[in-house]
Amino acid sequence: MYRNHKTGILGIIITIIVLIIIVIFTNGEKNSSFFENVASKLVMPVQNGLTYLKNKVSGNHTFFTDINNLQNENKELKEKNSQLEQSLRELENIKSENETLKEYLNLTEKYGEYKTMPAYIIGKDISNYSKTIIINVGKKDGIKENMTVIADQGLVGHVVSVTDSTAKVQTIIDTASSVSSMMSTTKDSIVCKGTLEGTSELKAMYIPTDANIIQGDSIETSGLGGIYPKGIHIGTVKKVESTKNIVDRYAIVEASVDFNKLNTVLVVTNQ
Repeated sequence: MYRNHKTGILGIIITIIVLIIIVIFTNGEKNSSFFENVASKLVMPVQNGLTYLKNKVSGNHTFFTDINNLQNENKELKEKNSQLEQSLRELENIKSENETLKEYLNLTEKYGEYKTMPAYIIGKDISNYSKTIIINVGKKDGIKENMTVIADQGLVGHVVSVTDSTAKVQTIIDTASSVSSMMSTTKDSIVCKGTLEGTSELKAMYIPTDANIIQGDSIETSGLGGIYPKGIHIGTVKKVESTKNIVDRYAIVEASVDFNKLNTVLVVTNQ
């Protein structure tokens, strides 16, 4: 009985297999489509992946090409920028030279009665005690000690030492400086000395007891003392300091020259 049951099951299995084979052969087109769909589902992801990689590689190639182009453009822009900066510096130098020539022209017109030598300031020592400048002319240019140095605004100082190509100028605000001066209105004689107070103030001393000196008075060189010619502007009275003894009174004079901004001067060579 068991054997008959086993034989029946085997027959059923064989029958099912035969039926499947018949279905496959009788529906070839449908099975073909089925297998094609299966193959398509298996192959397409791989194909899409390969396409993506191809596009990625192509995109990277374009990216690196763009990077190279940008680097070349950046290099060209830097070169053009450098050329523009050079041109700007040249224009600034020309402008500076024109301004300097204009200053010299104004100076020579203003001090036409003097024979002068133009000079640049190439060094400064503006400290509490020493207030001197170095100019770029010297013995080879005919510069000598005690020659007067002036600027557009007025008196600068005088030459105290000379080398072949430079000269040292003691300014009127130096503590060792003493300038024989006078009030331009009353013509009263005074002496203006440098102070420790700053880089623009002088101390007017030895004011005559009967002199009427007030704030705003103009001070100029008197021509006495053998160094400075007469009539060069020095500054303006800023304040008058009264004392118990009128003989000791003094005034603070604001120098007309701004020594912090001074760049060009004239040396008077025919005094």
